[in-house]
Amino acid sequence: MCLMDSRPILNNTISLKDFKEFYWLKNELISFCKAEKLKTSGSKTVLASRIENYIITGKREDIEVPKRLKACSTFDWKKAILSLDTIITDNYSNTENIRKFFIAEIGPHFKFNVKFMNWLKSNSGKTLKDAVEVWCAIKLANKRQTGPKEIAPQFEYNRYLRDFLADNPNLSRKDGIKSWNRKKRLRGSNVYAKTDLLNINGPDVDNNY
Repeated sequence: MCLMDSRPILNNTISLKDFKEFYWLKNELISFCKAEKLKTSGSKTVLASRIENYIITGKREDIEVPKRLKACSTFDWKKAILSLDTIITDNYSNTENIRKFFIAEIGPHFKFNVKFMNWLKSNSGKTLKDAVEVWCAIKLANKRQTGPKEIAPQFEYNRYLRDFLADNPNLSRKDGIKSWNRKKRLRGSNVYAKTDLLNINGPDVDNNY
């Protein structure tokens, strides 16, 4: 059960416990970084890790982010004539040229998706024939999937709203947003729980996600 603690102010006096147990908007994290002269680049997850490191150590040394190795290939994915035998190189990029190739091989229903793009970028040495087969396998797996699609952990609002609506088909999206706006101001987990409905008829809190 979440404790009804008042949400603390995000400044340089905040404790690590308070920082980790409350929900923060990305713009709040960026404002903190600006005020404390920390880097403001990166995803919400990177910003949070940077702030945690600063709270613990008091140092402005940035967290280690693996550097991407420089590509060796000079293959031109924008203009090259492509075939099923074309080798995927380490400088692969999603261009209009490659999109047209996949449409020609797969059909007009072809669309890039995250899983497929990640596969392309991490499978240099394979061929475009392999890529076509992987895309079709991903498409088939998605059709067979009966449960909800996975949502990345950093998208807490999206995950909460999906779970709220799935558990309460008689309630509206507006009800879900109202419940989320209360939940995110409490100490503890931001994951949907049935007990969140206890205060569903209370006054609105705010509309920032």
